[in-house]
Amino acid sequence: MTTADGGSLRIPPHLELRGDGLHLREWTDDDLPAMTEIFDEPQVHRWTPLRSPFDLAAAREYLDRARDGRLEGGRFQLAITSDGRTPLGEVLFYSSGGGPDEAEVAYAVGAAHRRRGLARRAVTLVTGYAHGTLGIRRVVLRIDPENVASIAVAHAAGYQPTDEPPVVRESENRTVRLRTWCHLR
Repeated sequence: MTTADGGSLRIPPHLELRGDGLHLREWTDDDLPAMTEIFDEPQVHRWTPLRSPFDLAAAREYLDRARDGRLEGGRFQLAITSDGRTPLGEVLFYSSGGGPDEAEVAYAVGAAHRRRGLARRAVTLVTGYAHGTLGIRRVVLRIDPENVASIAVAHAAGYQPTDEPPVVRESENRTVRLRTWCHLR
């Protein structure tokens, strides 16, 4: 990913974000069983493009793709933890395709860890990092209009819905028309 002036974003080789009771960190090989617990779940399958069932082989493939994306630059996927160890969910940051001054954030929280404000806090931390450290002007979320929980996260994290046409994405189980929510620096 490049900045508006054509330069590259300087995401450090090892990224950790801390604040508001969270410690966001890179996924490790030791996290593969936790990934299956978090991602092999009906609501995650319904609202994300992750495949189901999400077993250890799927977790290995997912982690490998995450690492490849990280090496290519401009994309990171962080485990959401409260203690720096136990993954409770994930927050992602990547190029939205909307130009060098825009990025997208996505997230998922394991069923056993919902209703604790984890998604809102993780999105807020990553949004602050994108604006403050990376200089990204516009950070977006793409949310299915039926995903009431994610809409609540967007509102709570200070995002506003836009009037932009829906973004159509294909996933394993369906075609979705996602609404864009925006947070400006």
